[in-house]
Amino acid sequence: MSFAPFAGVDSVSLQQAQVVVMPVPYGATLCYGTGAARGPEAIVAASMQMEWFDEELLWDLSAVAIHTTEPLEVDLSGPEAMIRAIQHRAQQYGAHGGWLIALGGEHSITTGLVRARQSMSPEPFSLLQIDAHADLRDSYQGTPWSHACVMRRIFDLAIPCVRVGIRSLSHEEWQFVDQQRLHDSFFWAHQIVPASREGRYDWIDRVVEQLLPSVYITIDLDGLDPSVVPAVGTPEPGGLDYYTLLRLLRQVFRSRHVVGCDITELSPIAGQPASDFLAAKLVHKLMGYQYFGVVPVDLYERNGP
Repeated sequence: MSFAPFAGVDSVSLQQAQVVVMPVPYGATLCYGTGAARGPEAIVAASMQMEWFDEELLWDLSAVAIHTTEPLEVDLSGPEAMIRAIQHRAQQYGAHGGWLIALGGEHSITTGLVRARQSMSPEPFSLLQIDAHADLRDSYQGTPWSHACVMRRIFDLAIPCVRVGIRSLSHEEWQFVDQQRLHDSFFWAHQIVPASREGRYDWIDRVVEQLLPSVYITIDLDGLDPSVVPAVGTPEPGGLDYYTLLRLLRQVFRSRHVVGCDITELSPIAGQPASDFLAAKLVHKLMGYQYFGVVPVDLYERNGP
């Protein structure tokens, strides 16, 4: 399997790259919608039709040196082996200094990516999780490496996490949240979505206040409302809208050092490319926020989304 370079931008060498785009077409532990393994290919394909220019930051993709890697081959020996393979490959790419954006694939890939980041630098960092699901099960369908367990494995790594948009969890997960006193790290969808619709975004300041100076961002696309992104494996009603997500991301990039990120759980729907395009556009936005700064609040957010 081989993909075109992201957005059709001429791919520079790994050594020259400012941004490394890493497709991870893995979906072995999915339990409902099972199309996430096709997500990376769909994102890259949509990016080929996307304008390079960004109207918000007034920059062009050609201004960033991008290296799109070959898709990571799936390790068929089991989920734990696949997590190790992701970690190993992310370490290899990260050693060259490029800013890594991984394209999933199911959400379990984040464990390998975060392990890689943790092993490469002694600098502490926190994790911002944008998601519909808590993903805090200790084991699911016979494996602790399931997509439903990814944030439990992150917890095991002692990485502080702030969770935004959660609106689905099991009783077992709720008990874990209670036992570990994690309540303050949750920004539940039923609280922040109505506030955002009323024009109240003070919750974003509280999200950022909980983050360490360095942050890894993981975006499970089901964190967005299914009216915005229907092509996810387990859609949950009541999620974030696109511009609220961008407002949150702008604030994080404005005030924190983002060390890497991933976008997961796109399950493409044939003949309905809107979700694919949103994911591709989101990658574009993340690159812009990282390398071209974020426009001041009074120039954009006061008069814009």
